[in-house]
Parts: sequence; structure tokens; C-alpha cells
Amino acid sequence: MAFTQVNPKVVSAVVAPGGEVLARRGAMLAYTGDVGFAPVHTGQGGLGGMAGRMVRGEQVAMMAARGSGTVYYGLGGRYVTVIELDGSGPLSVEADRLVAHDATLQSAVVFLGQQGGIRGAVRGAVSGQGMFTTQLHGVGSVAVLSHGGTLALPVRPGAPTTVDPQAYVAHVGQVDADIAVAASWRDAVGRGSGEAIQLKLTGSGTVYVQASEQKV
Repeated sequence: MAFTQVNPKVVSAVVAPGGEVLARRGAMLAYTGDVGFAPVHTGQGGLGGMAGRMVRGEQVAMMAARGSGTVYYGLGGRYVTVIELDGSGPLSVEADRLVAHDATLQSAVVFLGQQGGIRGAVRGAVSGQGMFTTQLHGVGSVAVLSHGGTLALPVRPGAPTTVDPQAYVAHVGQVDADIAVAASWRDAVGRGSGEAIQLKLTGSGTVYVQASEQKV
């Protein structure tokens, strides 16, 4: 089901039997109709030790909205962007940026080292993502947080799109993300542009960037 953008910081979702919505705990602002809420428990996939703790750091507590009615979502007065997934590729986004999504979407925590080896892990560090990210697969709606709203930029084959890692919010489609270093001697002595580390996206899809370098 599609989410409706009420204003830049609030979205609404219609809940119906067989059409549940999952949302970050604390994101529900109001609802109309006969709607109930229940916590959703996620497993750790058998990971233990440091890896398990890092995965848990990527996950956030979620609540399922069930019944019949309309639920309104927002969080912390931040901007909310609705992203529609058509099944052609996954959405990669930090769990902290997730507000709500259709329960029909499949969610998985992915180690960034699987997306480019050590460079993928470095990408997580420079973008503030950490070592893991969340991927959503399927057809449905997702609402994500940003500072100042988002800009959707196309990623096309043969035409890479490069963004500031701190402004990066999410990407969707068959997209590969990698770090790009544009350092010079001026950066080494502190007189550079401050844009030496960049995030280059290739493939086919869309990347979302926020109007700020502030982390959610």
C-alpha cells in the first residue's frame, strides 16, 4: 500500500486486515479507526560476540500496526521521505533512518564488507553507517528520515553519481556504492576543499541525499 505525504515531516498509512505496517517504536503520532499495536521481535541470525553486538546496533525496536484505520507517523520533527519499491532492487538504508514500511517487505541486516570487501567496510565508516546496513526487498512503501529533506538523483549505467558521504541517506535499485578519494597535497596540509572522500554510485537505480551533512 502507498503511504501519503501529509506534510514534509508526517506521513500517513492505511492499515487493513492483511495489510500491516511496521514502524520504529515512538514514530506513531496519531491514528483513526480500530488499530492495535504490537512489538516485533527480530532474531540475530545466529551471530554472536562482536558481530552480534554490531548487528544489534543496526537494528531498532519496531511496532506492527494491525486492524483497520489510518496511522500517522513522524519522528523528532525531522523530514520524512516516502520511497516506493517496485521489486526491481533492494533499498539500502541505515536502520536509524527508518520510520515505517509495509510489513510485506523483507528486511535483512547486511555486512558492508560483503558489498566491496574492505572498501565496503571503509565506506560504512566514512559515511557514518558503521559496519552494517539494512536492506528492504519487495514491493511496497518505505518512509525514511533526513535533515532538511532529500534529493533523489538517478544512477545510470555508464554515468556514475557521486555524493558527499555525510549527505548520503539511502539508495535503491541495482546499485553499487564505493568510496572515491580525490585527495591532493592541498588536502594533506589542510587547505583542500574538504571533499576529498566521496561516495561513488554505479549501476541502475536512485540515490537519496539530504540537505545537510548532519547524521540522524
